[in-house]
Amino acid sequence: QVQLVESGGGSVQAGGSLRLACSASRYTYCMAWFRQAPGKEREGVATIVTGSRTTYYPDSVKGRFTISQDNTKKTLYLQMNSLQPDDTAMYYCAARLASGYCNVEANGYSQWGQGTQLTVSS
Repeated sequence: QVQLVESGGGSVQAGGSLRLACSASRYTYCMAWFRQAPGKEREGVATIVTGSRTTYYPDSVKGRFTISQDNTKKTLYLQMNSLQPDDTAMYYCAARLASGYCNVEANGYSQWGQGTQLTVSS
């Protein structure tokens, strides 16, 4: 099992930046950030392979979001720039335990944090 605790959410204006943090009891080979807005499905916004630091972003956030890890602190980060109202959602940190591709399919992740809310106003 992996315990995950997110922090750093808040309210920002469009065009602003924010960094989310996820404190993990341990890393797994694949860590990710997801988000879910009211009435919408959970959407993966960034993944990282712990060993190689290989990252993946969907087109919706590519060039604006950056996922990173601090191994000494066992903390996963999501740096978010050029935020837009469409980025408003609850953001979740997730860890994948099962083997397979480190992708943004939510059903591949079994360990989840409680979430942290981001609200972007226009």
